[in-house]
Amino acid sequence: MRLYTVHLAPDRAPVLVREGFSVGALVFGPLWLFFHRAWIAGWLALALNLALAAAIARNSAIGTASLAEFWLLGLLGRDFYRWGLTRRGYALSHVLAARDEEAALARLLAARPDLAATLAR
Repeated sequence: MRLYTVHLAPDRAPVLVREGFSVGALVFGPLWLFFHRAWIAGWLALALNLALAAAIARNSAIGTASLAEFWLLGLLGRDFYRWGLTRRGYALSHVLAARDEEAALARLLAARPDLAATLAR
């Protein structure tokens, strides 16, 4: 079973975000954040990335700091995504346990049938 958080905004479809480590954020770093519209976190991660790249060019011992940055993005990427959703007007409304996102959506609609109208748009 996986945990999903459900974020709702007026007149918009619900957004489900899986809890846990994000391999996409680990591999793609700031690009993953930009794809998920977490703009502030993405720009901060990119700035840190560029600063570390400049420092690595001067001192090769700092290379582990860059790896640590991407590892932290993997750990916290989904939290940054949730923060971006909050900034866009979404509110955390439910936490669901399900085997995949489709099952989580089915559980959400069983609990809140009024949300089916927002998905039809």
